[in-house]
Amino acid sequence: MADGVRGDAAYTPSEAVVAREIEGEIVIVPLTAGIGDLEDELYSLNETGKDVWRLLDGRTVDEVVEALTAEYDASREEIDRDVCGLLEELLRRDIVRAA
Repeated sequence: MADGVRGDAAYTPSEAVVAREIEGEIVIVPLTAGIGDLEDELYSLNETGKDVWRLLDGRTVDEVVEALTAEYDASREEIDRDVCGLLEELLRRDIVRAA
């Protein structure tokens, strides 16, 4: 697990953002000032990021990793590293919060 992200913790989208799927891409827009960086007012997720985002429904990080391990042709360690890295970034930007 990455620093700050625990496998037994659940993370959910922040109430300070709104996310919509537009033309197959998830676009996240901050609703208040101070969310994200000034230079990027929108945040978008790649295919894997979209799958992680959809699983942030009260599941723990370990449960998210397990679900993705069953879906993707990658090692659990690689998926764990990628999920935790994404969550660290989303936490830093206040796009997700610990449930």
